[in-house]
Amino acid sequence: MKAEKKSVWRGLVLCKGIRWTGISMAAVIMACLGTDMYALLFFIQEYRRSNAYWGAIPTQMILLSAAVLIVTAGGFLFVWWVPRRRERMRIAELTDYLEQINVGAAGALLMKKEDEFSHLQDEMYKTVTELYHTREQAVAAKENYADNLANIAHQLKTPVTAASLSLQLLKNQVSKGMGAMERERVHGETDIHAGDALKDRMLIHIRQIKKQLGRLEHLEEALLTLSQIDAGTLRLECAQVDIYTVLNLAADNLDSLLSQKNISVDIPDKGSVTFLGDMEWTMEAVMNLMKNCMEHAPTGSTIHCDYSANPLYREICIWDEGAGFAKEDMLHLFERFYRGENPTVAVENQGNDTGVGIGLSLARDILKLQNGTITARNLPQGGGCFEIKIYSH
Repeated sequence: MKAEKKSVWRGLVLCKGIRWTGISMAAVIMACLGTDMYALLFFIQEYRRSNAYWGAIPTQMILLSAAVLIVTAGGFLFVWWVPRRRERMRIAELTDYLEQINVGAAGALLMKKEDEFSHLQDEMYKTVTELYHTREQAVAAKENYADNLANIAHQLKTPVTAASLSLQLLKNQVSKGMGAMERERVHGETDIHAGDALKDRMLIHIRQIKKQLGRLEHLEEALLTLSQIDAGTLRLECAQVDIYTVLNLAADNLDSLLSQKNISVDIPDKGSVTFLGDMEWTMEAVMNLMKNCMEHAPTGSTIHCDYSANPLYREICIWDEGAGFAKEDMLHLFERFYRGENPTVAVENQGNDTGVGIGLSLARDILKLQNGTITARNLPQGGGCFEIKIYSH
């Protein structure tokens, strides 16, 4: 339909240009034909008057004939030259516009004119506008790519440094322990507890190394998923997903972490409330939201869930009983690698340093692929709340 409208509009503009050119040519031709008819009548009249000298052509007839030829030739030349001159001027105007664009004159504009070049002018302007928009997107993508690389390098550096430090400490402890045990053996002294103490210190460092390796593994999986989303290669199923089931599966997968902080999850059973989506990836998104609530909830508290349905969307709410979101963090919660204004304190308070600032961003992107949105707000009674809306159309 849009292409048909463009074709009709282009035809109207072209017809308008042809109409004015045709009128001009018709006027000139009619004027020339009128002059020719007058000359012919004059020739006949003069011939009748001058039949006494047959074959002689009066001077007036010669002059008038020459004038008619000159006027006719001039009229046709005028009709041909004026449109060509206008076309050359319009082509030069469009060429100058493109030259200005090529040298970076972003504010260059074309005056709107209605002629046979109007459609070409509009298409050129739309093409130039689209190219500028594409260039801005490319520049923004390049800057975002550089920022992401810097963030990834920083996130990788932290666990690698921690693991390296633990390995160095483990090496030092083993060297000292082995040296002490060797000295005791030489002097004939034995300390039963020395070996146990060395073993305990080694286990502590090994657990720390395993924790950092787990953090690297989590980061690797999250980055792979984000790269698939950005490339448009993450395939999601389209089936009926029961919200109550998704919430329970997410809570079950977080059971060990929830138990460490003695936090429970309250999920009411409101019957069958479903939407079209992917069960596994929706559960992944919900897990990230629950995990964020768990990390900011006090020990012994409860994470609450609720859900509802209406003709437009399915809504899921997940909130905790903590202090809520900091005001300065509200605008950046779903940005990649954002971990709050004071992530070090948050990590120490949580007793968990596996967070890399990707979970909320990943949850947002997964829900977006399923025609969903996610927002965050603070509740009046305290606590941070995530609201998910998955639209039906």
